[in-house]
Amino acid sequence: MTATFDPERLLAVLHRHQVDFVLIGGLAAVAHGSPLPTTDVDVTPDREPANLDRLADALIELRARIRTSDPEGVVFPIDGRFLAAQPRMLNLTTDAGDLDLTFTPAGFEGGFAQLSAEAEELELATGTITRVARLRAIIRSKEVADREKDRRALPYLRALLEERGEA
Repeated sequence: MTATFDPERLLAVLHRHQVDFVLIGGLAAVAHGSPLPTTDVDVTPDREPANLDRLADALIELRARIRTSDPEGVVFPIDGRFLAAQPRMLNLTTDAGDLDLTFTPAGFEGGFAQLSAEAEELELATGTITRVARLRAIIRSKEVADREKDRRALPYLRALLEERGEA
């Protein structure tokens, strides 16, 4: 599905379908001023059945497929029940780029409810107000995930936190 990465469109579709989510990961860090590039959108959606149904509608509009080594991805049953059955994460490719649904982010076993309580609402380039994980939460999640790419990003994110006077 070799789509051009269009995070503004991804977020606009989620908002248009009234999906309740928290933006996490690299794009959330960018929203806080991080200079590090990102190639996907990571969100933690609310697991409420009605919200998962709205999320499914958004994914249908985005022509979502499960991301695999095949650039076209794998077709899956896009509905709220399928989404509810996912334990932690679902990596997708869409016609607007890659989208990762992280139901239980590292460091946030409470998922959406826990992240949402700590998130802040920011106006992004799309002009829409988006609930975004706080920089401190992004750092905590990357520390717990402890992946190589996260370890490389942490010094920049910690410096940004200090620069903002939040360290």
